[in-house]
Amino acid sequence: SFDATWGAEYTPRLLDTLAQHQVKATFFLTNIWLEKYPELAKQIAAAGHEIGLHSRSHPHFSALSEAEMIEELQTNSRLVEEITGYKAELFRPPFGDYNDTVIRTVERLGYRAIQWDVDSLDWMENMTAEEILQRVQKGIKPGSIVLFHNNGRYTADVLGQLLDYLKKEGYQAVPVGELIYKDDYYVDHAGVQRRGR
Repeated sequence: SFDATWGAEYTPRLLDTLAQHQVKATFFLTNIWLEKYPELAKQIAAAGHEIGLHSRSHPHFSALSEAEMIEELQTNSRLVEEITGYKAELFRPPFGDYNDTVIRTVERLGYRAIQWDVDSLDWMENMTAEEILQRVQKGIKPGSIVLFHNNGRYTADVLGQLLDYLKKEGYQAVPVGELIYKDDYYVDHAGVQRRGR
């Protein structure tokens, strides 16, 4: 999965690599990004990738009132649909910042809050491509959701190698919406979905 808040320099390469590997991913888009790069957002949707919400202005959601959360989500959803035609169902809180109020508000609006369990740290200036690749390979397990950013300096360099590695190890990369349970589940103390109630 890829969060998009700043920049788009490397996004065409990401899309090319995903297409070459016949992989669909999830892109979580902010209005900040959508307003600057509407044509790329349309390309993401046209390529068949899943689109999720990532807020209007990328705030810390746990610091917002419920009304502010609702405004962030609804304006984000409207712009995603207006630009791409995609009706988003998933939401990833900026900075991974959430609390019970955030989760309840998100769910009340009909969205599903999504986190990750493998953080590539691809946004960090001092991370090399090799360090990012090793970090993700070391952390990956069945059901993992990997956090990348569409404009991480080395993300496009790492993606092809990672997809080759995952295939060799017997993994199938799928959009987040295909990975999560949508009914008959509970979330355990570690934030992991489990079957049953």
